[in-house]
Amino acid sequence: MIPALGLVAGIIAGLFLDVSVPLDLQPYVPIAIVAALDAVFGGIRAVMEGIFDDKVFVVSFIANVLIAALIVYLGDQLGVGAQLSTAVIVVLGIRIFTNAATIRRHIFRA
Repeated sequence: MIPALGLVAGIIAGLFLDVSVPLDLQPYVPIAIVAALDAVFGGIRAVMEGIFDDKVFVVSFIANVLIAALIVYLGDQLGVGAQLSTAVIVVLGIRIFTNAATIRRHIFRA
């Protein structure tokens, strides 16, 4: 329940607050958002499976965002930032959809 509440609070804050991201950080924002969503969906799945641990969630959330941003940063430094960004999005997207499928099966028993 905590990850779902955090997601809702974040969406509401994002809709009502005017946030400007510096130009140099803009390539990293979508990657950070997808990495954070991966952690949130993993947290929701863990809650439904009865194995949620808040410390694991926080560490996973921060680590996902930092590792994804680091990979994209290294890609930018090597001149292959777009390719590594795509790779990060694909991997995290697969994890998000896997967790979403597990959540759906848990909710609908199908």
